[in-house]
Amino acid sequence: MSRKFVVAESDIEGVRAAGDTAVEKRLWDRSKGSGVLVQRVLRFAPGRSHARTDEQRDDLLYVVSGHGTLALEGSEHALEPEDGVFVLAGETWQIDNPGPDELLVVSVTAPAGGTNGNRRVVVRFAEQPELRADAKRSFRYLVNESAGCLAATQFLGIVQPCRAPDHSHSYDELGYIVDGNGWAHLGGQSIPLRPGSSFHLPPEQVHCIENTGPGIMRILGVFHPAGDPATRTYDEAASTAEGGSST
Repeated sequence: MSRKFVVAESDIEGVRAAGDTAVEKRLWDRSKGSGVLVQRVLRFAPGRSHARTDEQRDDLLYVVSGHGTLALEGSEHALEPEDGVFVLAGETWQIDNPGPDELLVVSVTAPAGGTNGNRRVVVRFAEQPELRADAKRSFRYLVNESAGCLAATQFLGIVQPCRAPDHSHSYDELGYIVDGNGWAHLGGQSIPLRPGSSFHLPPEQVHCIENTGPGIMRILGVFHPAGDPATRTYDEAASTAEGGSST
């Protein structure tokens, strides 16, 4: 059987603990081929969720849609779409969703790395500088070393319609399609992507994420160890493409 690189949230069965407001879908973990990073999608209905904590892993959250409040170790933090959130290993947190809509969160956990003292719990996308990866791709850091996170890097990539040359990264990455449609070209496969699709890229995996348009593609990326999402190695065997970008 060929290795699976892409999963769709819609194909994963959700689990809700008794009395909790959240339906949880586990998209990636060791059993599915991601040995370091774990990705979950959490859909919080109106109300206050159960408390959550992980003694061994830092949690990088991203708010896809909805508004609410994060209760973290006795403090409260307002949440809105495009927020990145940094929860340290051992901290306890809950989500309070005032409704009427659900609050959709993507969680990626990584082995605890601690903090460098510049801790920020919530990072607003709109307040982060836009950085250029190439002519057709930009990104903004959310939770990274500047937010005090040493375990991993969380960013949101914005890709114009294009297909770039095949390339690879030295880090382990999980990506989640927030907006846009296209293809993942990797492992001898071309796999369709749509909002809710998620992909795993092991270190040195040659790949290309193609945006078929007509609009932009927005990709939530988290990788370990921490670093720069613009750093990549191009596959010399790949055919050259005009400009373009991929994650």
